[in-house]
Amino acid sequence: MGFEAGDLRLMNETREVLIETRRGARTFRTIIWIVVDDGEVFIRSVRGETGKWYQRVLANPEVAIHIGDRNIPATAVPAIEPESVVRTSDALRRKYPESRSLDSMVHPSVLGTTMKLDPV
Repeated sequence: MGFEAGDLRLMNETREVLIETRRGARTFRTIIWIVVDDGEVFIRSVRGETGKWYQRVLANPEVAIHIGDRNIPATAVPAIEPESVVRTSDALRRKYPESRSLDSMVHPSVLGTTMKLDPV
């Protein structure tokens, strides 16, 4: 079962979202980019493996995506197989073509941090 159609549309249309991660009892919210490709949701760390939110997700993959007043729970799973990496990079290029940060998000050094979000 995938995300609800309205949530997919919201994630697809919103340029930046907040990802909520946890470390112990503490929660953190970080602004990230998010893309939807063929009904699947992907994220990637612009800071590569040094990204704090990314490190927290590796330790605890239960996350939530916050968009306005909407809270969308998910589980983040590594998606580093070539097909997912390419799909994510292509979706980033489509969604953020004019952004000065796009090159950083598709740089070879960060491709290994591609993650797929599964609904909870």
